[in-house]
Amino acid sequence: MRGTKRVRQLLWRWRSNPLRRHDDVVEAWIMLAVWAVIAIGGTLAGVLTAHAADGSFARLRSERHPVQAVLVGSTAQTAAVGADTPYNHVRATVRWTAKDGSKHTGRALVDTGHQTGSKVVVWLNSKEQLTTAPTSASSATVEAAVLGAGAALAFGGLAFAAGRVAQWRLDQRRYDQWGREWDRVGPRWRRKTT
Repeated sequence: MRGTKRVRQLLWRWRSNPLRRHDDVVEAWIMLAVWAVIAIGGTLAGVLTAHAADGSFARLRSERHPVQAVLVGSTAQTAAVGADTPYNHVRATVRWTAKDGSKHTGRALVDTGHQTGSKVVVWLNSKEQLTTAPTSASSATVEAAVLGAGAALAFGGLAFAAGRVAQWRLDQRRYDQWGREWDRVGPRWRRKTT
């Protein structure tokens, strides 16, 4: 044994093997395809989702604009209540002047602690309706990245689940095949040889 030289055979896994079944080859190709789909498709889904989310945030930033408004009611003693409001903001009535000179009144999120008549900044959309402040560029980048990563993981999870279902189906097929073979060979093993 000491003097023997080990021979490396190129592509030794691809050589014929009498124990290799057709289902084993199919399963290997399915798993290779699943991992390729996860790697390529997941990356593509993540990049496209992040790009679309970043574009959506940029569009919102371009459509919304800040306007000076006057607070109609005091927010000094108001505590922020409600699941849809941030902790340091409350919904209050404000009055502002539009670009065309018309006066408008509405309810918007404003900082707490202001007195009646205080000047506050509110955000309007392209239709001159009250809306929330757009996401900042840095926050939008982080959110787009998180959304892209989530999309990549979701796509990868779906592809992996599809591969596992195919693998489970091949296992069921092999179990059935083994059962048929055992039904054929099993009775011969039970005979006594005397």
